[in-house]
Amino acid sequence: MNDRDLWKASLAEFLGPLTLVVAGVGAIISTQNLSDGGNLVAVALAHGLAIGLMVAALGHVSGGHFNPAVTISMLATGEIGLTRAVTYIIAQVVGGVAGAGLLTVIFPALGPMGRNNPGVNLGLPGLGPDVTIIGALIMEAVMTFLLVLVIFGTAVDPRGPKAIAPLAIGLTITIDILSGGRVTGAAMNPARALGPAIVQQDFSNWWIYWVGPIIGGLIAGFAYKYAWLPGTSMAVPNLRKSATEATAVSTEPPPPGPPNRRRSSRRR
Repeated sequence: MNDRDLWKASLAEFLGPLTLVVAGVGAIISTQNLSDGGNLVAVALAHGLAIGLMVAALGHVSGGHFNPAVTISMLATGEIGLTRAVTYIIAQVVGGVAGAGLLTVIFPALGPMGRNNPGVNLGLPGLGPDVTIIGALIMEAVMTFLLVLVIFGTAVDPRGPKAIAPLAIGLTITIDILSGGRVTGAAMNPARALGPAIVQQDFSNWWIYWVGPIIGGLIAGFAYKYAWLPGTSMAVPNLRKSATEATAVSTEPPPPGPPNRRRSSRRR
């Protein structure tokens, strides 16, 4: 991708987390009076659909990271450069803050749909009952591992089903929230966690939502790159490419032989 278009890509990376926070946290606020099951399903779908749709709309512009953990895994595996990675991360965090700030204008601080009500707190992720710091780190790492693995398998790998990448990525976020929402809030995204934290000025356990996702993303990125991505030492060879190369070799004309000597017209 040309660095001349970096500002366009950065704008896309800003809009992705903004949409995630507005849709995801908006669902938390809007469904806070529903039963526990309905609340969790609605929140999981809101987050998953938000990212899936943004990947479909803007993935071709920036790559559709929308997550510092994803960007760091792409940087570490050589998929993007340092300047682009730093720019993306700044845009993502600013997008998360902007989304949280927008919600403070949309929703009042008090009342039945207040963003500061107990259990809402502007959608700030938090640890569930009896969840330890180690358990929270492992859960965030595992959920982000699955997310980055799906991203590499559908969007990065040239053999992957790119047509369904937005759906696959969105569904991965949905199932992660369904399984880990009660444990850690299932952020999987430092920008998603930090944006509301900055607006609310509540930084409880904020580092968990950076360390856990980054570790999980790095493990997934390196695992996919060196085990399955074509062109790496441990990867399974790309059968399509090999077949094409074999065909190209078989259709090459044979090398020219020695020149034929012309018979003399004279009789000996």
